[in-house]
Amino acid sequence: MTETLWPAPVATTPVDATVTIPGSKSVTNRALVLAALADGPGWVRRPLRSRDSQLMADGLRALGVTIEEQVNNDTGGTGGGEAWRVIPAPVLRGPASVDVGNAGTVMRFLPPFAVLADGPVHFDGDPRSHERPQHGVIDALRVLGARIDDGGRGTFPLTVHGTGALDGGTVELDASASSQFVSALLLSGARYNNGVEVRHIGGPVPSLPHIRMTVDMLRLAGVQVDAPEDGGEKDVWRVTPGALLGRDLVVEPDLSNAAPFFAAALVTGGQVTVRDWPKHTTQPGDQLRDLYTRMGGDCAFTDEGLRFTGTGRIHGIEADLHDVGELTPVIAAVAALADSESHLYGIAHLRLHETDRLAALAKEINGLGGDVSETEDGLRIRPRKLTGGVFHTYEDHRLATAAAVIGLAVPGVQVENVATTAKTLPDFPAMWDELLAGPVAGG
Repeated sequence: MTETLWPAPVATTPVDATVTIPGSKSVTNRALVLAALADGPGWVRRPLRSRDSQLMADGLRALGVTIEEQVNNDTGGTGGGEAWRVIPAPVLRGPASVDVGNAGTVMRFLPPFAVLADGPVHFDGDPRSHERPQHGVIDALRVLGARIDDGGRGTFPLTVHGTGALDGGTVELDASASSQFVSALLLSGARYNNGVEVRHIGGPVPSLPHIRMTVDMLRLAGVQVDAPEDGGEKDVWRVTPGALLGRDLVVEPDLSNAAPFFAAALVTGGQVTVRDWPKHTTQPGDQLRDLYTRMGGDCAFTDEGLRFTGTGRIHGIEADLHDVGELTPVIAAVAALADSESHLYGIAHLRLHETDRLAALAKEINGLGGDVSETEDGLRIRPRKLTGGVFHTYEDHRLATAAAVIGLAVPGVQVENVATTAKTLPDFPAMWDELLAGPVAGG
């Protein structure tokens, strides 16, 4: 099937806009799992409504969890706007079927949850889900006492044979392919009879800030967690068994999804304010402040949020993006428009994401006349004059937003299947049009 091509808008003047970014996917999906495991009802306020979060909600519902979608008009401290009321199931049910789509959080977080169901839970997803690594979760759950049928593939489709409980205990795993392997076990570990102790063995764990996010959210739910950053043993996380508290959580904006909007300020020499940017957060996307400043911009907190200002001149960057791999596509797009070479490294794990992001970025930017080469663990980007053409997205939302950034400065860029941005950023094309119209976008 030929996908519809979206003509990426060209910026004719510096942007000047204030943007409301939807809630964090990472926080929303962790919050849903923790609320579903709690000892009473809870609220997830200002959640991200996207394909990934809908897949998570539908997966939990398939196991008997009640998730009521409501609009809360309270604008006080609990947060107004949309909210999901989560009512845990007295007993998680099986048999059940869960569609993981191509959502890493769903495919990693729900199998450790499903072992607590009272029957078999079958998991399957998009074709790409059959290629993404899942062995870390599968092998660990087997060591902890679970029975899983995966046909020896180490990925989807698979069936978790829930028995209503799991012994838990200590497990060693290699999380160098994804930090989600660790988070997946920690999230459900407090409900295992002996809790869980996860010992990472292998190369460096990518995206460590996401594990810190998991740890912080578990503690807010009343769970005792020992983690390396608190002076504990290196690469070891322990969750003590116990009840989780149903609570009221307001989801922060998804800071990683601010990347293309701040990039627009850099590329056009304009300014963009993202509302409600937290001054303290565990989200990796907060590193945009430093990365984009190094590339030639300036940021400052205002009463509304975080304002980023560009000069219209973009500098190349030497950056280790190991902890913030999801920012790579848009940073690569900005680097392709810079005045000097960039080297992005520490991101070999991106070859295992929604697509092989390193190969895709090199191929697509080069297809517009760029000069990008893959290294063992990253990209070298030598800016050249770019021309229009089709930018393929490989059903990867971050490839689509990267293409939109290039299109600001390069006439004739056509983005294949821009609708894939709905994975985490619903209505992106409309938000992008509003950004260029200014002064308020995504309101």
